[in-house]
Order: sequence, then C-alpha cells, then structure tokens
Amino acid sequence: MLRLGNPGRRLHAGLIAMAFVLSLFAGRLVQLQGLDSKVLQAKAERQRVQPENLPAKRGSITDVHGHELALTKDAAEIYVDPYEVDPKKREQVSSTLASELNLPKEKVDAALAKTQQRYIPLNREVDPLRAKKIMGMRFKGVGSKPTYRRMYPGGRLAGGLLGFVGYDGHGLEGLERTYDKILAGQDGQQSIEIGRGGERIPMTRSTRKEPVAGQDVRLTIERDIQWAAEQAIDRQVQASKAASGSVIVMDIKTGQILAMANSPGVDLNHWSTVSAEDRGNRAVSEVFEPGSTNKVITAAAAIEHAGVTPSTVFRVPDQIQCADRLLKDAHAHPPEKLTFTGVIAESSNVGTILAARQLSNQRLYDTIRAFGFGSVSGSGLPGEEAGLLPDWHTWSGSQRCTVAYGQGVSVTALQMASVYQTIANGGVRVTPSLVAGTTDGHGRLVPAPTPKQTRVISETTAKQISGMLEAAVGNDGTGTEAAIPGYRVAGKTGTAMRYDQKCGGYCGYTATFVGFTPADAPRLMTLAVIQDPKKGHYGGAVAAPVFREVMSFALKTRKIPPTGTKAPKAVLRAGE
Repeated sequence: MLRLGNPGRRLHAGLIAMAFVLSLFAGRLVQLQGLDSKVLQAKAERQRVQPENLPAKRGSITDVHGHELALTKDAAEIYVDPYEVDPKKREQVSSTLASELNLPKEKVDAALAKTQQRYIPLNREVDPLRAKKIMGMRFKGVGSKPTYRRMYPGGRLAGGLLGFVGYDGHGLEGLERTYDKILAGQDGQQSIEIGRGGERIPMTRSTRKEPVAGQDVRLTIERDIQWAAEQAIDRQVQASKAASGSVIVMDIKTGQILAMANSPGVDLNHWSTVSAEDRGNRAVSEVFEPGSTNKVITAAAAIEHAGVTPSTVFRVPDQIQCADRLLKDAHAHPPEKLTFTGVIAESSNVGTILAARQLSNQRLYDTIRAFGFGSVSGSGLPGEEAGLLPDWHTWSGSQRCTVAYGQGVSVTALQMASVYQTIANGGVRVTPSLVAGTTDGHGRLVPAPTPKQTRVISETTAKQISGMLEAAVGNDGTGTEAAIPGYRVAGKTGTAMRYDQKCGGYCGYTATFVGFTPADAPRLMTLAVIQDPKKGHYGGAVAAPVFREVMSFALKTRKIPPTGTKAPKAVLRAGE
C-alpha cells in the first residue's frame, strides 16, 4: 500500500524555499534601492539625460563702412548613429547621404560601419533647406542639429588679412585668429531627457544656458579701395611674371590702413586648397631689402644732424670705394655736381653714401631705428615680422655704405609705408592701425584706442624731404610713371637685389614705389612692392604704375581734390 508523504513537511519545505527566494529578492531590492541607489540613479541619468552644446553665432568682420567681409549664417549639422541605422537600409542611407552632402560614398560607408559609436558628424555646414530635405526621408539613425557656417562674401577680398576659421568654428589664421575671443562669443548648453530610441521624454526636466553671440570687429579697411588695390597688384604680378606683390594704402593723419592687398591671394571660401605660403599676409610677414626707398631716412639724418640741405652740392662719380667693395650707381655716368635734391631725385647710391659719410654710424643707426626698423610696427597685425637691423657696432666698412641706400637691412612693406607716412605727416609717426573698433553687448561701436604718435624728425626736415621726393616724380626723377594728372605727387622708387633662401644668395630683384599726395597737403600714402619680377625690375617701371592706379582710385573714392598749386622748380644740378 502506497504511503503518501507528510503534507505538513512538504508545506514547510515549500515555505522555506519561497522564503529563501523572497529573501534574495529583498536583498537585491535593498541593494538597488538603498546601497547602490545613488550610483544607479546617476548611471540612469547619464543614459537618459543628453547634454548638447549650443554654438554661439560668430561676430562679423566689416570694413569701415559696415560692409561685411566675414559673416556667419545659419547652417545644420548632419550626423549618424551607426548603431541605429537599419542594416537592411545601410546601402540606401549611404548612397543618399553621399549624394546629398557631396561626400565620397566610401567616407559615409566607413562612418556607418562604426556601429560601436553613437555619434559621427558627416557635415557641419549643410544648408538648412537641404538638411530639412534629408530629415524628411526619415532614415533611422540619421540626425540633424542647428549650427552656423562662416562665409566670406568677397571670396579672396582681403583674404590674407582676414584669415579663416577651422571646422570647430575658431579662427586659425589672420584676424579671425587674433580676435577669436571677441568674435567667437560663448557657447551655450542644454540637457534633455531622452528615451531609448532617442526621442525626448515628455514632461521631463531640461536645463538650458543660452549662448552669447560674438561681437563684430570693424576694420579701417575701405572695401572699394581694397578691391582696386588687389586688382592692380594682381595684374602687375602677372604682367611682370613676378613671384608676389603687396599694396598698402594709408591715411596719413590717422595712420589707419585703408587697404592691404597681396598677390597671389587666397579664396577664403576654399582656403584648404591653397598652399600655406599664399594664405598669409605678405605685407607684414615678408621681409626684403628696401633699396632706394630707404634713402629718405639717410636724407633725414643728414639734414637733421649734419647740416646738409636740399641745395647742398655733392660731386658724384658713378662709383665709390667702400672698404673692400667698389659700389656703383645704377647707370654709368661722368662725375656730376648734384644737389642733395638731385641725389634723391635721381636715386644716386654714390651721392647717398657721400651724404652718409657726414654722419656717425650710431647717428645713422639711431635715425633708422627711430623710423621703426628692427621692431614690429605696433599695429597688432598677426604674423608681423620685425625685419632686420644689425647693430651699428657690427657694421663692416662696406655695410656702413650699403645700409645708407637700403641694402644690408630688411623690412616689411608696412614698416616702409610707415616711414613715408611719418615724412608726409610733418615728421610725426602714427602707429599704423587696422581695427576701428568692436561692438559691445548692445551692438554699439566701441572705438579702438587712439594710436600712439611719436615725433621722429622736425617738421622743417620733413617738408624739405617732401620737396625732394616731389622732384623724384618730376621730369628728371626716377618716378615719373607715378605721376597723377592734376595732383602733386611725392614719392621714391626702389630697386634692390633680392635675397632668396631657395638659391642661397641674391637672386632677382625687389621693385618698390612708395609715395603720398597731394604733396603740399598730404592725405594718402600708397606703397607697391613686387617681388622677383621677370619682365622688368626697376621700381620706376614695375611698381610705380601700380601706385598711380591705386592712388588715383583712392583719391576719387575719398573725394580728395587737387590743391591747385604748382610744384616749385627743383634744382637737381649745380648751376641750373
């Protein structure tokens, strides 16, 4: 006879087993709700709460009249979550995105293959309408968020000056980099709670810190003059088959830079396709020996400190011995009795050396230094070089002579432009400036600090040199190609041997012309420098026409009329 087990024991065993299981659950609940609750809560929030950066709108860079040279427009970022993309539709998604975003399909395929990553940006500068079209296709795992893109309406207008921003929205070169903190503003942030599928959970908390837009930077540049300068230097660089060139236009009284052009230039909308050498601002970064344009400094020192006057007569042969070197004028000629005005007008190296011999080395060096050589101009322009001015203690016997006419020292275009601004301004140097001001939080212009003014030479000396420079543009001078009908023009040619690291010595020439007008009431200064021209190389033939074209346009743009006076007769030779 079969005997059944004791039901009481079975019941007790079952209760014990149930109690054990429930105790495990209870212990786990205690662990989850008590001991590990904060850790798990934080982990859940990290999974649920999605932080998001809210980019600030970058400020604009404008010309002096408010015309935008660099601006920011709305854009969209298209990104993918490879984990969420349907494997069956991956080929369709890849082909569509590659086509719509103008990307290589291989790049999109590679992004979609990274299924362990949840966020891969494909393009951060998509037009909002195109982004809307893409999102309308409702591909799972493809997302969009608002952002901005930097645009340059002028393309290559002031390219080397403005610089550009990188893909992270911050300045990489030029003014974009120098004023990045002002232009960039402050990004905002927000966090929202999302579900497993990436959708926002309704009625949940969110935090948001609004972005602060960047401020605008207003330049002293005049857009139209900048355009004319770029057109002129481009044409001459191509016509003379030169390596490069630069043009600077400056307001004499204020020291404000109205144009700073370089050739070759850079199209800022496609900067990544341009070599690093052509992206920069040559007008402040490229150093060269100034040649005869430097003779005005020697003239200033001789008049100011050695009692020389514009009418002082020098017997000038076509060559002169300086220590171990025989130095010559550009053209052979019999000995001539030239006034100091004639020496400068005809750009005689020998005559300049004779005048410099009446100065001590230290006196000549101090004058060159006072005009700004050997140090940056103070403009604050990015990439500016200080040039090279050897200490006078180290000058060799021949270097003392070559420095007097602009060989053995090196400068930037801006430094040389500043020299002639100083002379035209009655001997007072005004630190060159490019930024007129910035906007405050309310969009009001906050003017930049007033540039520093320094007297370098006396007003009398400056006026005497101006007269000598006017003679240099006259019929018997070297700068006749710079003459502007109806205006009195003062200026100087420069033709210097060009040191080139590629050939390890002097190869080719640097052709320069720099001057100002009206000569008797100076308003504007323009400098044109052309590096290594192959068709012609004299400053009077290659650079002076660029000066004339740019200066003529600037005079019309600024509505500066002729003074109506005539230049006094200049005496270039004794007995005239």
